[in-house]
Amino acid sequence: MANTREQYLTAFNSCKDIFLKKMHDYGTAWRHLRPKSLTDQILIKAQRIKSIEEKGTQKINESVFDELTGIINYGVMALIQLDLIQDPRIELPAHEVENRYHEKLQLALNLMENKNHDYGEAWRDMRISSITDLILMKVYRIKQIEDHQGQTLISEGIDANYLDIINYAIFSKIKTLNTL
Repeated sequence: MANTREQYLTAFNSCKDIFLKKMHDYGTAWRHLRPKSLTDQILIKAQRIKSIEEKGTQKINESVFDELTGIINYGVMALIQLDLIQDPRIELPAHEVENRYHEKLQLALNLMENKNHDYGEAWRDMRISSITDLILMKVYRIKQIEDHQGQTLISEGIDANYLDIINYAIFSKIKTLNTL
């Protein structure tokens, strides 16, 4: 799993680098987005990936790899927003956001390592298109839970689904890099 951890951190850190550069340019304007809006942003990106996979072509010059980065960063933003749901601040200090981003990285990394232990890195044998479908399924689960005001009877919560989406998107990035 050492190689997986290294690949995972490389993929995640490239996302974090883009996130921090965009935060420099835009500040934390994303704080205006409600968690539901972030869920919809992830949905749009995942649906675009599926469309490109199915059509085999694209007309917009933004790669699937870039869309995966967006899914990961929107997932982190959503997790941060869930933590700050009662916090009225729009602009957050850069160091606070970076610390929160790192905290979410650690949660996702721990989850990935625990699941990889139990599942034996089954994701490595999956098709990228299947991972895309799993991301979409998780998004629709989140939307359903959001429509129920966050209440579930037996299922994991919204945060667990965002963490899974982040990990699936990182797996796709790793698999995509291995095919380039």
